[in-house]
Amino acid sequence: MTQTLKVGLIGLGEVAQLMHLPLLADDQRFSIAAITDVSPSLVEHIARRYGVPTRHDNAAALNADPGLDAVFILTPDHLHADLLAEAIRSGKHVFIEKPACLTADQLRPILDIPQRPGQVVFVGYMRRFSRPFLELKDRLPALDTIRHVRIRDIIREAPFFVAQTRNVFRPDDVSPDLIAAGRARTQAILRSVMGEDCPPDALRAYQVLTGLSSHSISAMRDLLGLPRRVRHATQHNGETVIALFDYGHFTALYEAVIDDVSRFDAGIEVLTQSQHFKLNYDTPYIRNLPTRLEITSSTATETGTEVFGPVYEDPFRIELGAFLDSVLNGTPNKTTLEDSLADLKLFAEIGQHFRT
Repeated sequence: MTQTLKVGLIGLGEVAQLMHLPLLADDQRFSIAAITDVSPSLVEHIARRYGVPTRHDNAAALNADPGLDAVFILTPDHLHADLLAEAIRSGKHVFIEKPACLTADQLRPILDIPQRPGQVVFVGYMRRFSRPFLELKDRLPALDTIRHVRIRDIIREAPFFVAQTRNVFRPDDVSPDLIAAGRARTQAILRSVMGEDCPPDALRAYQVLTGLSSHSISAMRDLLGLPRRVRHATQHNGETVIALFDYGHFTALYEAVIDDVSRFDAGIEVLTQSQHFKLNYDTPYIRNLPTRLEITSSTATETGTEVFGPVYEDPFRIELGAFLDSVLNGTPNKTTLEDSLADLKLFAEIGQHFRT
């Protein structure tokens, strides 16, 4: 394999157009060598926009392409399990956007698929690669000194921000039957973990966990390890989710709210007796917005706040570098499929609280 990684992209929708395609095109260590999507017009648009030499009719053809070093799976979530299994069997390196799968039962058999020596399978949890997050991880106090952790995602969804900042090509040549089948497949997968009689709002809340919440809960595990259990969780109307994670001598509170107020308030706070660590994230749909870490420390007579940042480097770009480092240099990958399985187990545990 050359030092320029030849990659093929499966799925060319919003996240591919906003994040992965421009980042890959800007990075001379990568070459966008092949693409595929269910929309022919979208394939044509992206091929012309980025000068992609090879257009495949489907994912199977792309996975079989001997000229590729790596596959990027950027499709809707209900397609992930089948595409991931096929990509691993191809022997190519794999980058898959979170969630790796929608349920733990989907992911477990994929973990049993043999991988060739040195093959990297990397799950995209970009928040865990931001510089302030890495600084928080490095500066985190001993766990036995922590009194409370608060994690939040209080957001408006992407369309509001995207409409004002970027042009996304939205094709009109995808069959309505295919779209309907995808929605039905998603619902079937969600019911496989939540129960056939699960009400729609609880299904939607589980889907919020696998989408928005997976960033924060994955980051929580990275910082604190696995909780002992989910002490309590509840949801309201599918798009407000609260969960309490039991870490023994402290509780981590997670709260997610999706509404129509135009702001993106996401972050992690860690409190000890004398320090307050506060990490913020802004919307990733506007590139290069700053992230910062504030550390407030107090004594009996003095107090002060140290600020790390603002950092404008795109976490997606740092994540991409980490993927390449694993591929080329064998650097250990922290966002593995095994790592993702821990999230999916927690989501199932949270989801059972929604039922009660």
